[in-house]
Amino acid sequence: MKSSYLLINFLTILFPILLSFDSRVRFYESWKYTFPGLLITGVVFLIWDYLFTILDVWSFNPDYVMGAYILNLPIEEILFFITVPFACIFIYECLNYYIKKDLLAGVSRIISILLIITCITLLVMFYDRVYTLITFGLVLVVLSYVEFFQKANLGRFYLAFLVSLLPFYIVNGILTSIPIVMYNDAENMAFRVGTIPFEDHFYSMSMLLINIRLFEYFKSRKTISS
Repeated sequence: MKSSYLLINFLTILFPILLSFDSRVRFYESWKYTFPGLLITGVVFLIWDYLFTILDVWSFNPDYVMGAYILNLPIEEILFFITVPFACIFIYECLNYYIKKDLLAGVSRIISILLIITCITLLVMFYDRVYTLITFGLVLVVLSYVEFFQKANLGRFYLAFLVSLLPFYIVNGILTSIPIVMYNDAENMAFRVGTIPFEDHFYSMSMLLINIRLFEYFKSRKTISS
């Protein structure tokens, strides 16, 4: 069905938008801090995405997209970088509201160090795979910067990421099982969780981390100016 990818985008963002008007979380009031980060991160990842189509890292099944393309990318893929981060930031804000205690604060530094070691190890092992190299390289740089230079406590981010894995497995599972997005295993580790390439988890992590840090940055600027 040509509208499959578009429908996935629609369903991904539908409930976060509707629930944004919940009288307790009131996430709609934070939209103005969300969209600048979505724009900045979206540009970065769309450039990445475009290059990956040129390098044959992945491609899109024409049977499941509407047929409108910008720079080799179906319009649905461009929407993906709005709908998915928006939904993840919504999850992050809901968790912050309903779970007052930072449950992972005491182990966030340990998690970060283990992730950094994992990234370095996989970069050494799979330096010749484009998707693996770029994905773990970005996570390594962004995570190291946030953890050691910004000295941020990432406990709440890690909790949000863990919760976001549930919709991640649903959305990415559909995209990779049909498949709508087709991966060239010569450019990744060729290890999958179900039908999802292992790198996708870290691709999602870097996208979510950048978006949340920008979200917090724009929100803090408003607080200071007030």
